[in-house]
Amino acid sequence: MTLSEEFYPADAVTLHPSNLPKLGARPRNTHKGDYGRVLAIGGDHGMPGAVRLAAEAAARVGAGLVSIATRSAHAAHISAQRPELLCYGVEHANELRPLLSAASVVVIGPGLGQSPWARQLFSAVLETDLPCVVDADALNLLAAESVVRDAWVLTPHPGEAARLLACTGAEIQADRFNAVREVRRRYGGVVVLKGAGTLVAAGDEPVGICAGGNPGMASAGMGDVLSGVIAALIAQGLSLRDAARLGVWLHAEAGDRAASAGERGLLASDIMPHLRSLVNRL
Repeated sequence: MTLSEEFYPADAVTLHPSNLPKLGARPRNTHKGDYGRVLAIGGDHGMPGAVRLAAEAAARVGAGLVSIATRSAHAAHISAQRPELLCYGVEHANELRPLLSAASVVVIGPGLGQSPWARQLFSAVLETDLPCVVDADALNLLAAESVVRDAWVLTPHPGEAARLLACTGAEIQADRFNAVREVRRRYGGVVVLKGAGTLVAAGDEPVGICAGGNPGMASAGMGDVLSGVIAALIAQGLSLRDAARLGVWLHAEAGDRAASAGERGLLASDIMPHLRSLVNRL
């Protein structure tokens, strides 16, 4: 038992490959349509990197087709950097709806902001019944909406969880297990409370605890990558609960492998090759 485990609830479970789902080998006669379509929405003015990280992570973990809906000013630049991602300039919700109709899962929030543009795109997503991974500013928008939904994974850090529960970050950190359960109770779905010892709450079952990860992962973009990883696993057929649990473990393990060169200076993009290697061993 490690020191941190002394404070685990009796019914908590540590995430480990032995209790996580397996993706299995791909058949030879397969095509990209078999592995889902992820739509990543975000990247307001000055923030295109966040949505690009989420989308690239989804592609690296095996989603069949990954698209980005972002500001028109960013679309060509992102496409030039990573041509495998289909990037669309979207300035109004009416332009987003055809992309939503073609998607099998949505990531919304990375670099989204809280402008009128962000709010109308978030509202358009809420009009659908698509499974969603809700991150970053989409969580801040959700805190003002108080919507309850089963078909989403919410991925707050402690500050975002505090806004969702109208309390302080210190209160969240004082009892993280109660906090993750309360966010799930109020908003539904599956909840991933990020931080040292990331927690995953789904239904009334034991909370999943991630023992991996390292301080080097306290850097910009790591949460964006996690949202893309979880979305890709949903796109490939895992349940929201299984995708959240496996995605959290993959993200932490990839971060630990990338940190072998040192924790300081670890970038979110540094974990991409490790994600690809790990997901192919499952």
